[in-house]
Amino acid sequence: MALSDRPVLLTGAAGTIGRLLAHRLAALGWPLRLTDLAPLPFPLPPGATFETIDLQDQEAVHRLAEGCGLILHFGGVSTEQSFEAVLGANLRGSYHIYEAARRQKARVVFPSSVHAVGLYERSAILDQDCPLRPDGYYGLSKAYGEMLARLYWDKHAVESVLIRIGSVLPEVSDERILSTWISHDDFVRLIQRCAAAERVDCSVIWGASNNSRSFWRHDARAKIGWMPRDSSDDQAERVAGKVTADPVVERYQGGKFVVVDYSRTDFPPPAMFSDD
Repeated sequence: MALSDRPVLLTGAAGTIGRLLAHRLAALGWPLRLTDLAPLPFPLPPGATFETIDLQDQEAVHRLAEGCGLILHFGGVSTEQSFEAVLGANLRGSYHIYEAARRQKARVVFPSSVHAVGLYERSAILDQDCPLRPDGYYGLSKAYGEMLARLYWDKHAVESVLIRIGSVLPEVSDERILSTWISHDDFVRLIQRCAAAERVDCSVIWGASNNSRSFWRHDARAKIGWMPRDSSDDQAERVAGKVTADPVVERYQGGKFVVVDYSRTDFPPPAMFSDD
C-alpha cells in the first residue's frame, strides 16, 4: 500500500460494502479511520478507530480526514430514494469529502454505480467515456460525484478513482447480475490497487469481475494495474431463468431501480441524442 504512512478514512463503514472493506483492509494492516451515521454493527477491527458523524457536517468531515492520505468514500444513501433524501448525504456530503481531500492532498476512491448509466438498454456495450444516463435520484447523485471528482482533479489536482460498481455480492442472484457481478476478492484487490498505484489522475473503472456477459468494456484498469480474476460465468446455470416479469426492469442495465417512480407509458429512445 503506497499510502500506508498516512491514515485511511473509510466512510459508510456500517454499510454492506463498508463492512467488507473494514474487515478485509484491517486484516491487511491498513490504518483505518471508520465512520458512519449509524453505529458500527460489528466489533471494531484491530488497529481501527470509529466515530459517528454526519457527512453533512463539514467541520466533522474535515476533522476526521486530517492527516489522511486516502479517503474511501462509501458513505451516503445507497438506494433509490426521494431527491431530498439523497441531497444531503450524497451531494453535500461528497462535496465535503472533496474539500477535505483538497486540504489534505489526499486521494479519493469514489463509488459511482451502474445506476449512473442505468437507463442504457442491456444490449448497449459501454466504454468509460459514455455519456452518463442515471436511472433515478441515487444514480444522479453518482453522476454528480463523478463530475465533482473531475472538477477537483482539473482545478485542484485531487486524484480520484471512480468505480462504477455493478453488484458487490458473495454470489450471483439472478440473470442480470451475471453482467454486473464483482466478487468480494476482486473488489478488495481493486481497492488495494487504488491505493498502491503511483498515480491515478481521475480514472474510471467498471466495477465488475471478468464476466463474459458484461455490459462494459474499456476503462482505466491498466493505468492502476488491476485485472479481475473471478467471473460470473460458472454461476450462469444456477440462475438461469431468474428474471422479473417487468419489461422495464428487464430492458435496462439499472434493473429494479429504473421502475421506481417510472411514469412513462413507453420506453425512452435508445440513443442519447438524435441525429436531427
